[in-house]
Amino acid sequence: MDFSLNFAPLVPYWPVFLTGAWLTLKMTTVAIVIGVSIGILIAFLKRGSNRFVAKACTAYIEGVRNTPFLVQIFLLYFGLASLGIHMATFVAAVLAMIINIAAYAAEIIRAGLESVPRGQIEAAECLGLSRWRISWHVMLQPSIERVYPALTSQFLLMMQASAMASQISAEELTAIANTVQSDTFRSLETYIVVAGLYLALSILVKLLAWGFGEYLFKRRRVIRRAVAEAARRRPATVMPGVKPPITSIKIEQGSAS
Repeated sequence: MDFSLNFAPLVPYWPVFLTGAWLTLKMTTVAIVIGVSIGILIAFLKRGSNRFVAKACTAYIEGVRNTPFLVQIFLLYFGLASLGIHMATFVAAVLAMIINIAAYAAEIIRAGLESVPRGQIEAAECLGLSRWRISWHVMLQPSIERVYPALTSQFLLMMQASAMASQISAEELTAIANTVQSDTFRSLETYIVVAGLYLALSILVKLLAWGFGEYLFKRRRVIRRAVAEAARRRPATVMPGVKPPITSIKIEQGSAS
């Protein structure tokens, strides 16, 4: 079998690839911002005193986490169309991503909230802090800082899962790849290019998440500066069995009695 890679037929399609990559990034960004906001609210409601609301939040989380993402997209796009509710492919895909990531983010953030010691909350109450300030400063910020790596991994998974939106003809990166490979008949080269673009998008999302984390969690910067300052001031350690160098010796002579 004589086969060689040939990317030349794909060169005219580079603007199309970049358009698909931009749409994928835009869908992911909107879903992350709105989904995480909803997830924070659900996490607090699930831990609230209202048992009915808490059970409803639990049912939502379990229902989303135990059904395939592709089925959720089909329910929104095709299922609601059967009821007379028609949505654009972009809207249906983003809405499905929001619903999905909100459930996962809620459970991750809830685990972070559970890790906050009860004593810290009681101390904040004794200081007379308002319920809002306690929820934001004492509970939410430290818990998100603890679970931020897990949230970042979920962002990446959501970006990669956006490829399933191609099943409802959303013009994201995978849908573009399907069109290009059917036009050029260069399937291997097309999907190599798409894999490289997804890799670049994943690195970009990780860098953006890292930068946002550095901005949001100022305590990290303070700790790093403190550690660096302590390391700079720490005296040099002396290896066992090695005498430190003698730089100068002062001998004081006194009068003998």
